[in-house]
Amino acid sequence: MLSAESAAVVRATLPAVAGALDEITTRFYGAMFHDRPELLDGMFNRGNQASGAQRRALAGSIAAFATALLDTPDARPDVLLDRIAHKHAAVGVTDDQYTIVHKYLFGAIAEVLGDAVTPQVAAAWDEVYWLMAGALIGREARLYQDAGVEPGRTWRQWTVVQRRTETDDVVSFLLRPADGEPAPRARAGQYVSVRLRMPDGVHQLRQYSLSSDPGGELRRITVKRIAATADAPDGEVSTLLHRHVRAGDELTLSAPFGDVVLDDPADATTPVVLVSAGIGSTPMTGILAHLTALASTRPVLVLHADRSPADHALRTETTELVEQLPGARAVYWYEHPGPQEPDAREGLMNLDGVELPENATVFLCGPLPFMRDVRAQLLDAGVPAKHIRYEVFGPDLWLPGQAA
Repeated sequence: MLSAESAAVVRATLPAVAGALDEITTRFYGAMFHDRPELLDGMFNRGNQASGAQRRALAGSIAAFATALLDTPDARPDVLLDRIAHKHAAVGVTDDQYTIVHKYLFGAIAEVLGDAVTPQVAAAWDEVYWLMAGALIGREARLYQDAGVEPGRTWRQWTVVQRRTETDDVVSFLLRPADGEPAPRARAGQYVSVRLRMPDGVHQLRQYSLSSDPGGELRRITVKRIAATADAPDGEVSTLLHRHVRAGDELTLSAPFGDVVLDDPADATTPVVLVSAGIGSTPMTGILAHLTALASTRPVLVLHADRSPADHALRTETTELVEQLPGARAVYWYEHPGPQEPDAREGLMNLDGVELPENATVFLCGPLPFMRDVRAQLLDAGVPAKHIRYEVFGPDLWLPGQAA
């Protein structure tokens, strides 16, 4: 709980701090990577740094946490903290790194806000930071313990058993532990980090959802090659995976993490709605495969939107899994439909006329504009906000207040 004295100072200064967070986080990352370049080697994704996504996500999480402390002083924003903790565990964050971040973050705050950062202001925001850091450290310790790994030592070698082309820009890799030991426990909907050495010698990593049933000894990831845009370069990890990794090669993977999971028991009757667009289909296929492995009879509705059937990664597999589940059905939308899917709907996803099961748990994944639009449609259709769970690939730029 934030002290009353600090709460008053944070409330008074939050508008100024929030308004300057973009500049603060820019200076923070610049100074930290200048002094500690080793943090860019296997800890921070250079693509997210170049695009500004990591900077905006950090700024948003700080502002959201401080706001939550002021609005509900007797409770912490658990959804926000859990999501960050899983992301941190997936890249091997350790306790000591919070001290490093504190040093450079508060140095940046002092630089940007200058004389406005009085000792009282610094102390109040210091309290906010360590409340957030302490909560994350505790959560991450439990995640490492549950995963059976030492903090920060989450990496393991896996052998590529099979490489399969799914679409022109999507490939799947089927993997097994290279050491012959059992695969770690995973839950449907979780992701792993893939850690690769780039041509310049620097390690980079990226998270990929488990796209098959996580209950066996094999794991599968399905990777879309990220092409350059005006705001960001080609995806380093996805490009290297597409161009160079073949069956027989080894990949370095983290233990599985992620808080958007199918966590009901095998005999649960709660309906499930899986909503996705583009490569957002990957965690949904993993969840669907797990339900099929359980011979689940619960109602399942699969909703997916894509540019065309040819662009729909795992389309055939998804359709086959739906056909194996007695309570499942699927509806597809394509901007450019073709004869492969005569029953598909044309255009963007529109839930008008789609019968949604009552009291369903909804899993949502895809580009942010898609998720914002479909979430609004779900709310208009009467789905409670607390029943909608979303997964974001990369830094979470969707503030918890928008997705609560």
